[in-house]
Amino acid sequence: MKQQLRIGIDIGTSMTRVVACADEGSGLPKIAASSSVETRGMRHGYVINREEVAAGLRQAVREVEKELGTKVKTAAIAIGGTGITSEEAIGGSIASRADGIISKFDIDKAIQDAESRIDLKNRTILHAYPIVFKIDGKELPTRPEGISGIKLEVRVLFVTCFQQHLDDLLAVTQEVGIRVTGFTATPLAAHKLLLTDLQRNFGCTMIDIGAETVSVSVFENNTLTSLFVFGIGSLDITKDIALGLRVTPEEAESIKLGTVSFQAVPKKKLDEIIEARLSDIFELVDKYFKKIGRSGLLPAGAIIIGGGSRMPLVEAVAKQMLRIPVKVAHVDFPGTKGPVKDNRLLVAYSIAVANEEAQQGPSRRSSHHEGDGEGIWDTIKAFFKQLIP
Repeated sequence: MKQQLRIGIDIGTSMTRVVACADEGSGLPKIAASSSVETRGMRHGYVINREEVAAGLRQAVREVEKELGTKVKTAAIAIGGTGITSEEAIGGSIASRADGIISKFDIDKAIQDAESRIDLKNRTILHAYPIVFKIDGKELPTRPEGISGIKLEVRVLFVTCFQQHLDDLLAVTQEVGIRVTGFTATPLAAHKLLLTDLQRNFGCTMIDIGAETVSVSVFENNTLTSLFVFGIGSLDITKDIALGLRVTPEEAESIKLGTVSFQAVPKKKLDEIIEARLSDIFELVDKYFKKIGRSGLLPAGAIIIGGGSRMPLVEAVAKQMLRIPVKVAHVDFPGTKGPVKDNRLLVAYSIAVANEEAQQGPSRRSSHHEGDGEGIWDTIKAFFKQLIP
């Protein structure tokens, strides 16, 4: 059987990553090709220079096409940046059936009513997560479809971004000749891979430390309950090291990641520089937890991902500042030529495997609502949760 390809694109502030996954019909999709190219023309996740961003994506796509031996025509993309945020709203509807049984139509109508109550201004909705359902004023432990009642209420968390930002990213991919089949907010891309149902039920957070942003997503009762993106990232630590040790930015980045050892650099001073900025980052995160009433109250702890998660002291500082269990995610991706050991591909891989439409598949309208691409996730979750220490 001819393999189908799923393509995921992650255009980050510092790197653009493209992953092609081979879906052979059974088992986990394997990475058939991948590419990481330096991004130019982005700031805090926003497109500042469309031509430069397109040039980087074009190079990354060509490298993947060369490895695959075929053209990349469609892909799903990650939507990141400091403008990603979440907002709650309550909506309602009346049972439409004569027998008073709540239908899917009634649920959709209630969610649409909640959507109409938020002021989007220049924003657009990426995802909608129903948090709580009520029938005739009584909260339900499950979805209301098939239950008898008169009035349905729903509290929904909407994840939004600036419309212009989404339009810019779609224009960049179109300029490269790729049709976008779906999109996911970057802070949410990997949660189905890395978090178990038990973790999401108990209460946990996923913290993504990028180059210029840190995103925090909180889960409870098996659904997303809050999301926020801070305009700070691992490049701030690189700047601190460059200033503190009087080295070049390139040397500072190597020192930060521990890939190059400079004997003239006192380890104690280096640790103090890194720890100070990490403390700033996790202090912001904890202040956010206090704002939503979850400081020190997430029993399943935090999973840390992103390029910044590779820095030393991350886990130790996070445990100290957040006062919850903390783990840095380590994943070996299945590859057609053996395991792929690059956690920086996590977002692009997650986007690819969640993309329902294969490369040569038919066109479909992308949904704004959570729930797409569930079929393959049960298999993937069972595999990946074994790889997190």
